[in-house]
Amino acid sequence: MARGSLEELLDDYRDFLRARDKPQWDKDSKEAQYVRRLGRKTPQTFEQYRKFVNTRPPEVIANIEQLRRLEKDFLEQGGLRERMTRLRIAARKRP
Repeated sequence: MARGSLEELLDDYRDFLRARDKPQWDKDSKEAQYVRRLGRKTPQTFEQYRKFVNTRPPEVIANIEQLRRLEKDFLEQGGLRERMTRLRIAARKRP
C-alpha cells in the first residue's frame, strides 16, 4: 500500500472517531497497552481477536486499527529522526 494511501487510511480512522465524538487513544493508554499485549501472542489468528472485536464498539476497533497502522509504519520506516536522516543523506547525494 502506498504511503499516501496509508495516510488517507489514518485520516479516515481519525475522522470516524471525530464524527462520533469518540476519543482517540493515546499510545500509552490502558486500552492501547491491552491491545498491544494481545498482539504479541503468536501465531496471530483472527480467532484470538474474534470475541474482542465482536464485543467492542466501533470506536474501539477504529483505535485498534490506527495503533496497528502506526506501529507497522514505525517498524517499516523508522521514527522521525531515522526518516529525516535518510532524506538528508539522499539530498546530499543529489547534484
